[in-house]
Amino acid sequence: MSEIFFRGGRTARRTTAVMAGSLTLMMLTACGGGSLGNAEGDDGATGSTDTVTVGLAVPQSGVYAGLGEDMTQGFELYLEQADNKLSGYDIEVVSADTGEGPQTAIPAVSRLIQQEQADVVTGIVSSATALGLRDTFVQAEIPLIIANAGADDITAEPSPYIWRTSYTNSEVSGAIGKHVAEEVGDGSVYLIAADYAAGQEHVNGFKEQFEAAGGKVAGETFTPFGSTSDWQPYLSKIRSSGASAVFAFYAGSEAANFVQQYSTFGLAEEAQLYGNGFIVEGDVLQAQGEAALGIQTSLNYSPTIDSEVNNKFVEAYVAAYDEVPTVYAMQSYDAAAAIEAALEAADSVDGPGIAAALSEVGEFENSPRGSWSFNENHDPDQNYYLREVQEVDGKLSNVVLREIQD
Repeated sequence: MSEIFFRGGRTARRTTAVMAGSLTLMMLTACGGGSLGNAEGDDGATGSTDTVTVGLAVPQSGVYAGLGEDMTQGFELYLEQADNKLSGYDIEVVSADTGEGPQTAIPAVSRLIQQEQADVVTGIVSSATALGLRDTFVQAEIPLIIANAGADDITAEPSPYIWRTSYTNSEVSGAIGKHVAEEVGDGSVYLIAADYAAGQEHVNGFKEQFEAAGGKVAGETFTPFGSTSDWQPYLSKIRSSGASAVFAFYAGSEAANFVQQYSTFGLAEEAQLYGNGFIVEGDVLQAQGEAALGIQTSLNYSPTIDSEVNNKFVEAYVAAYDEVPTVYAMQSYDAAAAIEAALEAADSVDGPGIAAALSEVGEFENSPRGSWSFNENHDPDQNYYLREVQEVDGKLSNVVLREIQD
């Protein structure tokens, strides 16, 4: 297999391991075509050996560096399985460190467009970054395929140059609303989240679906984002509310601390804790330890999804990186699949040509998450999964209980 060519500060990877791992997964693909596309000797729709430049914009430093690493690994695994060719085109990856927010991300991503001349860009963890860069991509006529940032407003007014393989904040949290309403019955739920735009959207999305299903809200609190370390006053307020369950949105270190303090305070025995998957995803879950057991969440992915495609994906990912894939890795893997599908359909591989082709790619039938497609707003039309933290073979895992429809 050929070595993937990364420019622009790519951190070192276990290339040999990736190549070995990719042998365990016979090319998965989007849109019902083959993982990566074509029979041996077929160079794709164009037969071209021209190079397409893909910008990979993820945090390589700062608090989100772990997410950026997962996204990079998911993206590069797909390319390795394709021998670094998508639809017959050689792929050159130029990377940018987006850091923690717009201040660092906007100049880094602008370089990908202006200096590196990327034909298409993927990545972006922060919603604030995605919102800050949206107009830049539209004006430059370069497609951006967002592989994480979930702000609803990013795609509220769809542009042919803005696409997303992840989720919207209100949708991923709303997906569990009906289930929680059914579980608590005549009881009530307390809502708590970090006080910033994403926290508001996650709470509002949950509350809309929860109340539509007959659920009753016992109270609502937003805690200072990034500066809260002691949740005891808020946990006392939850206890005094008489709520029979809690819905929470936190991520990263805040999620780890909140869940640990929720358990230590004794609330885990009094009120079932629900959330979206980010409260117990990846390294956060391991940091929480046994305090996370029993937490139920909604998300568009779990490595425990029992399908042939996902089982092979997990096997290849573990072989390559010695860790199970997270939702961040999967969404980036599927961004690579979307790029391949667009190149297959494109009349030209410049920005406008790729953007136009993304409207024609159809359904992605062989994704680790299950079948999905872009909707009219260019967000994924996908199923969500009800997951519960359980101990499996001595390790904590988000075990899928069932699908919960979007």
